[in-house]
Amino acid sequence: MKLLSTTAAAALALGVGLLASGAAEAQSRDQIRIVGSSTVYPFTTAAAENFGKGGQFKTPVVESTGTGGGLKLFCGGVGANFPDAANASRAIKKSEFDDCAKNGVTEIIELKIGFDGIVLANSKKGPDFKVTRQQLFLALAKEVPGKDGKLAANPYKNWNDIDPSLPAEKIEVLGPPPTSGTRDAFLELVMEKGAEKVESIAGLKKSDSKAFDKIWKTLREDGAYIDAGENDNLIVQKLEANPKAVGIFGYSFLEENASQIKGATVEGKAPTFEGIADGSYKVSRPLFVYFKKQHIGVIPGLKEFLAEYASDKAMGEEGYLGEKGLVPLPAEAAKSSEEAAKSLKTISAPAS
Repeated sequence: MKLLSTTAAAALALGVGLLASGAAEAQSRDQIRIVGSSTVYPFTTAAAENFGKGGQFKTPVVESTGTGGGLKLFCGGVGANFPDAANASRAIKKSEFDDCAKNGVTEIIELKIGFDGIVLANSKKGPDFKVTRQQLFLALAKEVPGKDGKLAANPYKNWNDIDPSLPAEKIEVLGPPPTSGTRDAFLELVMEKGAEKVESIAGLKKSDSKAFDKIWKTLREDGAYIDAGENDNLIVQKLEANPKAVGIFGYSFLEENASQIKGATVEGKAPTFEGIADGSYKVSRPLFVYFKKQHIGVIPGLKEFLAEYASDKAMGEEGYLGEKGLVPLPAEAAKSSEEAAKSLKTISAPAS
C-alpha cells in the first residue's frame, strides 16, 4: 500500500481542508474511488482503465449509482470514507453544492467531458417510432388535459390513441429512476418542452409556474412508465426480451447495442453522433465529472487521473472516449475544459 508523501502530509498539517479524522482515514486508501451517473460510467471506466495501464497508480474504482445518488455520496464529506469524484449526466444543482459546503466539501473541480443524447429506443424486432416531444409528454405525464381541457388521469393506453401515425402498441416505457441525471434531463428536454406545446397547459407557465412544473415533472404510475433502475444495460436486455417496449437511456448505450436495438426519430431527427454534435438532435445534454480538490495530494494519483481524463487523447475528436460513444466538445470548449482541469480551477455555487 502506498503511503502519503511528506509534502502531502505537511499540506494536511497546514490545513488544506481535510478534517483531522478524514486526513487519518485518507492514509488508509491508495485507490481513487468514483461514483455517479450510469451514462458517464462507460467513459470514466475507459479513462480509469487507460490510466491504470500506466502502472504508476492503481486503476480507479468506478461505481454506477446514478447522478443524484453519486453526488449525495460525493458531498457527504472529506476523507477516505467519501468518494473522490462523481460522474454526472447533468450539472450539479445549487442544493447539492450547498450540501457539499455544509459537509466541508468546499473546493469542487468541474470537468465537462462532452455531450450525450437521450434516446427512446426499442428492439429491432419492434415497430419504428417517429415521435414529437408533445406526443411523448402526452404518453408519459401522469395527468393530461381531457376533452374539456381540464387535467385528468392519463387515459392513453396505446401509442396510436395519441396519434394514429404512432404504433398500435401498448405504451410501455422502461426508464431511469428519480436519482438519475438521465431522468432529470429527459424531464427538462422532453417533458417540459412537450408540455409547452399543449395549448391548455402552456399558459400555466406564466400564470402558475408551480402548477406547470408539477405537471411535466410527474410521470405516470399506472405501469405505462416503469422505473427500470440505474443499470442501462439491463434496460437493453429487457427491450430485447420484449420488442413492444421502449427504453430511455443515453446515446452511448444505443451505439454499443446497435445490432439489437434502434433509436426513435424525435421531431424528424434520428439520434446520431453528428446530430448530437451539431445540436440538430434536440434531446442532448452535456456530461460532467466532479472532482474533490481537497483530496488532490492526499489520494494518490487523483491529480494525474484528472489530467488523463481531460487530455486530448481521451476527450478529443480522435480520443479513445469517442470509441465509447462520447460526442466531443467543440475544440475551443475542449481546450478550456482541459486548461481548467490542469489549473485545478474550482467552481462557484450554481444559480439553481
